[in-house]
Parts: sequence; structure tokens; C-alpha cells
Amino acid sequence: MTYLGHVLTGAAAMASLAIALFFLKFWRRTRDAFFLLFAMAFAIDATSRIALGITEVSDTAEPIYFLPRLLMFGFIAIAIIKKNAPRKDR
Repeated sequence: MTYLGHVLTGAAAMASLAIALFFLKFWRRTRDAFFLLFAMAFAIDATSRIALGITEVSDTAEPIYFLPRLLMFGFIAIAIIKKNAPRKDR
């Protein structure tokens, strides 16, 4: 990976971590699971980007590198589905 590649990976990890903290702040205020799931998704993204940035990767097209992203998008999908599902208490 080139120097610019490392810088961009670090910037993306920092942005994902900042977004995770942003959603965590709103979860602490509202206790809405939507914000918690989004915070977890972006924390996973930040962690995977940091791991990819500090390790020497031979090929990022291997399926193992897509598992954190699959988990991240799964959390986002669950959050959206739960938020739009009809409530039983009404």
C-alpha cells in the first residue's frame, strides 16, 4: 500500500470512529436501539479499517476482508427494519 493509501485508510477509520461516537451520544440521550446499532456498525467499520491499515495485506479481495463489512451492513439493515416495523403497543 502506498503512503497515500495509508493516509486515506486512516482518514476513513477516523471518520467511522467519529460517526460511531456521534451515534453513541444520541443513544445515551434517547436509549433508542436504532442509534446503538448504527454506533456498533460504524465501530466495526473503524476497527476493520484500522486492522487493514496496520497489517500487510496480500490481497484485499479475499472473502475474509468482507466479513466485517457484511456484519456492519447487517446491523444497519436490522436498525432500519426495526425502526420501520409496526409497533404492537398501538
